[in-house]
Amino acid sequence: MTAQPNKKYVSPEEYLAFEREALEKHEYLNGEIFAMAGARIAHIRICGNLMRDLGNQLANLDCQAFQSDLRTYIPKTGLYTYPDIIVVCGKPQLVPDGHLDTLLNPKLIIEVLSSSTADYDRGAKFDHYKTIDSLIEYVLVWQHKRRIARHTRLDDGSWVLTDFIGDDSIIELVSINCSVSMAGIYEKVENLEP
Repeated sequence: MTAQPNKKYVSPEEYLAFEREALEKHEYLNGEIFAMAGARIAHIRICGNLMRDLGNQLANLDCQAFQSDLRTYIPKTGLYTYPDIIVVCGKPQLVPDGHLDTLLNPKLIIEVLSSSTADYDRGAKFDHYKTIDSLIEYVLVWQHKRRIARHTRLDDGSWVLTDFIGDDSIIELVSINCSVSMAGIYEKVENLEP
């Protein structure tokens, strides 16, 4: 058996100082920093389509959508991450560290799945997200085929999955009283699987 090299523990404060100076984005968990992969054009287009549609619908509501540049912290698990899209209703609660650049209270999180992140986004990352008290809805969007999985938290704390497949689906986002269409999400996205 070969000894594993000792990894240097990085404190949350060291991570945040590093991250605020970094050119790329990184996740942080349990003393380790993980580089995030760049996005492909389909991923970027899907996020743009969703942001446009949500932004228009939220214009007259007390909610706002943010793209993946806003870091989210999950206190119960210690994960710092950058969801693809976050919606906050009411006043955004930010980590009170003087920088005001890390969100605590998302109501809706949307992740666009890539082949390298799909298992993590559907499994371990969702387990982290479930511990956020303010989170009501978690939506997964497949990048290469028209498929959406919407997880909704019930009053008893359990989660219900609704799967949407096909061109004519309308996805009701109950947490923010909005809806998005499958056609709108995948507008101008090429090379989708049947």
